Amino acid sequence: MLSRVQAWLRERLNIDPVVEFASHKTVPSWKGSFWYYFGGVALFLFVVQVISGILLLMYYQPGEKTAFESVRFIVTKVQFGWLVRSIHSWAANLFILAIFIHMFSVFFTRAFRRPRELTWYSGFVLLGLAMGLGFSGYLLPWNTLAYFATKVGTTIVAVVPVVGDPIMQFLREGKEVTTATLTRFYGLHVALFPAIFMGILGLHLLLVQTQGMHEPESWKALPADKRKSIPFFPNFILRDLLLWLIVLNLLAVLAVLFPWELGEKANPFSAAPQGIKPEWYFLFMYQALKYFPAKLGPVDGEVAGILFFGLAGLLWFLVPWWDGRTPQGVRNRTITYVGIGVIVFMVVMTVIGVRT
Repeated sequence: MLSRVQAWLRERLNIDPVVEFASHKTVPSWKGSFWYYFGGVALFLFVVQVISGILLLMYYQPGEKTAFESVRFIVTKVQFGWLVRSIHSWAANLFILAIFIHMFSVFFTRAFRRPRELTWYSGFVLLGLAMGLGFSGYLLPWNTLAYFATKVGTTIVAVVPVVGDPIMQFLREGKEVTTATLTRFYGLHVALFPAIFMGILGLHLLLVQTQGMHEPESWKALPADKRKSIPFFPNFILRDLLLWLIVLNLLAVLAVLFPWELGEKANPFSAAPQGIKPEWYFLFMYQALKYFPAKLGPVDGEVAGILFFGLAGLLWFLVPWWDGRTPQGVRNRTITYVGIGVIVFMVVMTVIGVRT
């Protein structure tokens, strides 16, 4: 029966070239091979996001009078609805964390170098879209924390010179955060961002498969007889699946032991609660902006801070370009120091932001 199914699929899908490609593809085996798997973990968490998000959409109703009530109905009345919502929320945070880890592993192993520049660029865009998905989905429960956090976040966007205010009004669909903002964020979260994300993700995966796994300089420097590698299929795939299973169990434990709280319904006329902060992946920027002085010459400190992070993001995006003159096989220590500095800065600002 299995042979007949395989023959039927081969005849109609012509999968022999795919099987042939996978069977001959190999993955370098070295002391840092573990970092290869975080791209797959991020992909798995995105799939979990999509599946759990579709289940939530069956009951969610955007609107001032329906958004909070529909989420409350999900977590209190729908069988295992609280679990699905908690998994969706925890998966969103782990998804962005996995992308960050994957990005820094690519950075430190120099996997962005020629001919993988497009893979780096597409991955950077995917990180930005993932953060956009997190920001847009944060408002959908229409609770107090989400409402005021969105208000603070969109206000910071307005600080950007020239284009900031139009972008803020586009996001809010007006000058204030209202039901129209909720509807707009709903459209961004369930339609526009996922569609763009899927397209760029397809390009990213295509580039990874056609270019193969990055071979570190230290691995390529070894004699040919000492370069160890494992077959992509089935060895690497099975290890990837095992890690996915571990992540799924971690998600289940987090969702059960620490279910995502709903809080109180948003009231635009009430005062903002104390200690409103953005999600952790925006917290390092939010905290750092507090340390800019009120004025830096003729420029407002907040504007200078936004411009600083914009320029830093652009330079990070262009890493393959400003490292392009480094000869193959040469380790650019400046890149390493920059990466370590960025990680230390992000961790320190995030910890301070959590504690204050």
